[in-house]
This record gives sequence, structure tokens and C-alpha cells, in this order.
Amino acid sequence: MPRNTKCRKIFCFPDYYGFVPEEVNADRIETIMMSLDEYEVLRLLDYEDLNQQECALRMDVARTTVTAMYENARKKLVRAIVEGKRLRIAGGNVKIDRERMKVPINLKSKGGKAMRAAVTYDNGNVFGHFGKTEKFKLYDIENGKIVNSQILDTNGEGCGALAGILNIANVDVLICGGIGGGAVHAIQEAGIKLYAGANGSADAAVEALLAGTLEAKGEANCDHHDHDHSEGHSCRHGNCHK
Repeated sequence: MPRNTKCRKIFCFPDYYGFVPEEVNADRIETIMMSLDEYEVLRLLDYEDLNQQECALRMDVARTTVTAMYENARKKLVRAIVEGKRLRIAGGNVKIDRERMKVPINLKSKGGKAMRAAVTYDNGNVFGHFGKTEKFKLYDIENGKIVNSQILDTNGEGCGALAGILNIANVDVLICGGIGGGAVHAIQEAGIKLYAGANGSADAAVEALLAGTLEAKGEANCDHHDHDHSEGHSCRHGNCHK
């Protein structure tokens, strides 16, 4: 009987999830899939310049596992570049490395039956851009009622880091204003249901969610960037599963 694959630690979710050659029709090219753990191996070895043993310790896996993932990831990256394929990052058996997350999260734990909703927050209202939000207001909901709320401050530098923070905070639902394609992918990878396009009072948005009248969508709605950029992180305004 095959053993279950050990969960691999990643620092955060990527800010960019898709790369497409400029000279081809993006709708007609083959897509090469790279998993989040393969991406993390490339990031640690070739971007942070760690050695394989250091990478293995970071990801909580064996060095032989790092070697195998690196070979797979490198071949996929080379194929995408040489053959002009789309490269998309998604999936993988991963979890956020809580010890290395920059932002300390000291929150009241939610009850076992509670749903936790997060709202991008600014002075009582839904903040307009997920990637630039400095605060989330968290609401714990049981039996259709709000039983607790608290503010989560964050200095996350990218949407992938913000998605990881929400993941660590055990958030089930995100309500926000504008959000780009890359951030949507990060939220999905974090296992969080998205309600984008909300505005006005944060409290009223959550009440509308409970009433089933919240006018928001689970897709990208940021129009600050062109279509090609939206293939990756299309709402980057600055410079990471449960």
C-alpha cells in the first residue's frame, strides 16, 4: 500500500501564478503545470541560494526529495522557456511554514463549528484593494450569527503573503473590493472562498453575507493592469493550505 506524501512546507503562496510567451496566442498553447512545492524548491535553491540540505530543512522533507523535486521543476521551467509553453503554478501537498511567517498572528481561536470571515478593512469600511490592505477584520460566525470580531494587522508585501496569513488565521471566507488574478489563485490555493467587489461598511458586508444578499463575485475584478499581466499577479501594488 503506497504511503501518503508528506506535506511540504512553503514560506508563502506565489505572487505570480502564470507565465505566457509574448509571441504566441495564449489561448492555443500547451500548459505546463508546476506544483507549489516544486516552485518553492526553485525559489529556495536558485533565488535564495540555499543548498539542498538547507532547503530540505526549510521544507521539512528529505534531501533526496528536494533533489527529485528540483529536477522535475527545472525540466518544466526549461521546457516552458525553450518550447514557448504556458507555465502555470498550482496544487501540491503543501502547508504554510508558520514559524517563518513574518507577521505574528495572536488571535482568539475560533470554535470548532465556527466559520471565520475576513474583510479587507480601513476605518470601518471594506478596503478597495486586497494587495494593499494593511488590516483585516475577522468575524467568527456560529448558527448564522457573529459571535466575535477582531482586527488582524499585517505588513505583508504581496498577495501571496497575505493569502498565507489568512490561511494561518484559519479564515474560511474573504470579502474584499478589488483583487487581481494572481491574488485570486493564492486565495483559492489557501482554501478560502472569495467574495470580491464589495464596498461600504465592513460590518454591513458580513451581515449581507449571512443574509445571502452580498453582491460580490469569486473572480478577479482589478482593472489596474492589462490583460497579459493578469495571467500572473495582476494586482501587485507593492514589492502564504491549512
